[in-house]
Amino acid sequence: MGAALADRFRSWVTRADSTDLLSGTQRSLLLQTANKLVGTSMDSAICHLDYQPRNWHVGVGFWTFDFEHMRRDARIRDFARLEFRHWQAAPQLREAFFTGYGSRLTDTEQRLLERFGAIEAVTAIVRGHEQGDAVLSAHGHTVLAQLS
Repeated sequence: MGAALADRFRSWVTRADSTDLLSGTQRSLLLQTANKLVGTSMDSAICHLDYQPRNWHVGVGFWTFDFEHMRRDARIRDFARLEFRHWQAAPQLREAFFTGYGSRLTDTEQRLLERFGAIEAVTAIVRGHEQGDAVLSAHGHTVLAQLS
């Protein structure tokens, strides 16, 4: 799982490179992170991969929408978007989520989640550029700066 994820991650870095979206330092950080993923052991599961409030319906139950990116991936990968887009601004949501989830991340899983933050950053930078979404691009650069 780690090697396949690292390959996918490197392809995002290549896309960012092709349009000069990264500094040399940013590129180096991202590639170092990809290299660390190669040998990392991780549990896999079917993941949504766009798991965030805009794809949820909460009412008389809870439903998740928009499964276009769903595939087998690292089990905690779905938490990356929540961690880097939603929970940092509202840490009480993180606490509430994991209370409902029934367990906390281990230290090892938390370090892995930080590596997934690098993937979140580069995909936001590339998608923001491709879609003309300056807010998404800025988010990617902010996450990348936090990881430096």
